[in-house]
Amino acid sequence: NFKAVCYGHAGDGNLHIRIHKEGTPNSFGDAGMTQSLRALFQLVKGLGGTISGEHGIGLIQKGFMDIMFEHKQLDLMRQIKKVFDPNNILNAGKIF
Repeated sequence: NFKAVCYGHAGDGNLHIRIHKEGTPNSFGDAGMTQSLRALFQLVKGLGGTISGEHGIGLIQKGFMDIMFEHKQLDLMRQIKKVFDPNNILNAGKIF
C-alpha cells in the first residue's frame, strides 16, 4: 500500500504527487514503488501530462525519462549538454 499527498499550483496547472510506502524509509529504492511510478507516469503521459514540474526533471524522475522522451530526443539532450559542458563538470552525474 502507498500513501500519496497531492498539491499543486492552480495558476499554471502543476500537480505534485508525493508517494510513500509504509514502513520503507526510502520508498524509491523499492521495486514495487518503481513499478507503480512507471505505471503512474505512463498514465500521466497518456492524459497529456508530463513527469516534470516547474523545476524540470529531478533525480527521482531521471529513471523514467524514457516514458516522456524518445531515444533520439534524449540523445539530442546529451549532445547539447556535451557542447556546453565537454568535461562534464556541470551537475556531473545528475541527469546526463
